[in-house]
Amino acid sequence: MIRRALTVFFLAALVLGAASCSNKKVKNPIANLDSKQPDKVLFDRAMDAMKHNRYDVARMTLQTLINTYPDSEYVARAKLAVGDSWYAEGGAAALAQAEIEYKDFITFFPNMPEAAEAQLKVANIHYQQMEKPDRDFTHAMRAEEEYKQLILQFPDSKLVPEAKQRLREVQEVLAEREFRIGHFYFMREMYPAAIARLESLADAYPLYSQADEALYTLGQSYERQAELIRNAAKLPEKAKEKLIAEYMQKAGAAYTRLITRYPVMDRANDAAARLAALHLPVPTPTPQAIAQNKEEETSRGKTGMVGSVIQNFKHGPDVSASAHVGDPTMVEPQPTDASAMVRDANKAVMAEVSGGGAGSNSVSVERVSSGSGTPGPNQPPPSSDSGTPAAGDSTGTPAGQELTPNSSGTSDSQAAPPPPMTQVNEAAQPAGGNAAQAGSAPAGPKPATPDSKTESSSKSKKKKGLRKLIPF
Repeated sequence: MIRRALTVFFLAALVLGAASCSNKKVKNPIANLDSKQPDKVLFDRAMDAMKHNRYDVARMTLQTLINTYPDSEYVARAKLAVGDSWYAEGGAAALAQAEIEYKDFITFFPNMPEAAEAQLKVANIHYQQMEKPDRDFTHAMRAEEEYKQLILQFPDSKLVPEAKQRLREVQEVLAEREFRIGHFYFMREMYPAAIARLESLADAYPLYSQADEALYTLGQSYERQAELIRNAAKLPEKAKEKLIAEYMQKAGAAYTRLITRYPVMDRANDAAARLAALHLPVPTPTPQAIAQNKEEETSRGKTGMVGSVIQNFKHGPDVSASAHVGDPTMVEPQPTDASAMVRDANKAVMAEVSGGGAGSNSVSVERVSSGSGTPGPNQPPPSSDSGTPAAGDSTGTPAGQELTPNSSGTSDSQAAPPPPMTQVNEAAQPAGGNAAQAGSAPAGPKPATPDSKTESSSKSKKKKGLRKLIPF
């Protein structure tokens, strides 16, 4: 009987001990985690800290994981997560640090699928800081480079379509900047500079929303430059004819390109009218070009009245007009140089002048276009009374007149100036009898008179009556 009771008591003690052990195991916070993978524990803690916006704690935890377990399978994800923490924190300094972390990840793990993700985030960093077309374009240029790098380095990534669309938007901003600069030069009749900007724009950004306007302005610039050459009086006639024919041919090429590439845009009809006025053939666009241009125009977005007002208060540019179809330019063509254009024209003129055996080497297209020969439409003619020194004289002396040196060896114009006039504080004497009386009066100082009218106002006067009691 006693033995049975001891057995029951012993079994009960074992059951209670097992129950107590099972309760401790459930309450353990890391019981469900594999104790052999503490690196996973650190990574999960860092991810939880990032969810609660504790980015500094997350970075410290991730750095502990990287330093403590360098061979862990979570090291690559931890390095990428460090960049993500800076990226999520935001701010100029944090984004710059995030770019450094992403670049390091691409350098150490270029073959991982996450490398394309890191490259996309590097490009997005500059995309977020991109400013309007009339502001600093540094981030726009950097964003264009980084998106191109992603497309070229990771062509099989699933992030390529997103990168292409962002690249179209960035190139829309850069093209808008180039167009504004070219139009600025065009309005101020600086046609070589306008031609350089607009021709480079048409070659580099064919998906620009105002590409038709850029090509039409390019043709107008060539025509205006040809008109300046035609009105130049000092250029040889043969050189003028050659340059005018060249510029008119390039103007026709710009109008022809507009019609064949952008047949459904607004300036296509105006370009056809200019070709007809220049007696040049008007091309007929192909059905493929018409379908392509229609697809591009249909894909563009529009900004309403409210959106235009809100855009004035936004830091970033408006990219709604960018196309959503077509391949963006990956290899930028050689830009047109305005100075090279002027040099080529000058060479043609100088070749004609030297071949004719007459004329001087001072004749150039650059001088004609700048208005040194005949004044341009907005340049006033030189005036004779403007105070400009005559030719051959740097001192302002009329031409043909020499400076005669004086006895001291210096010219009359460089002689010492006369002494200053003596200051007279007395009032002038009236003319007439008073002047005669003044002439007969003996020289010397006049005696002081007790007249109060001629007494100085600054002289202290004697107080009388109640004013003696007033201290001021």
